[in-house]
Amino acid sequence: MARKVRVEEEDAAIDMTPMLDIVFIMLIFFIVTTVFVKEAGIEVNKPGASQAIMPKNANIFIAITEDGDVWMDKREIDVDSVRANLERLMAEQPSDVVIVQADENAEHGVVIDVMDQIKAAGIDRISIAAKGN
Repeated sequence: MARKVRVEEEDAAIDMTPMLDIVFIMLIFFIVTTVFVKEAGIEVNKPGASQAIMPKNANIFIAITEDGDVWMDKREIDVDSVRANLERLMAEQPSDVVIVQADENAEHGVVIDVMDQIKAAGIDRISIAAKGN
């Protein structure tokens, strides 16, 4: 009498757990290493310059309009509160340079007041934005 051997077929399955672990680790890596730029929130008419360059590690921008309004982190602020807002942004993401985007018709005194507030916040590198020719 022939004996029937019953062979159980195993279902082949791919274990997705290691791949998901790697994907989540990469996601965390990219989130942690990403630099978030703090835009001023308004576009100003910058003066032209033939030697204009953009610093590579700039991530904080302050805009000054023609009317003397100061914009930082996408909202209008008072000149006297630039230091406090800058210190808050520096606590979130340290930076060694701040870009001042002053309109070409902005009053010189407002620009100097903003630069004084930046210096008072402990930042020594201030760049004035210009558009390249």
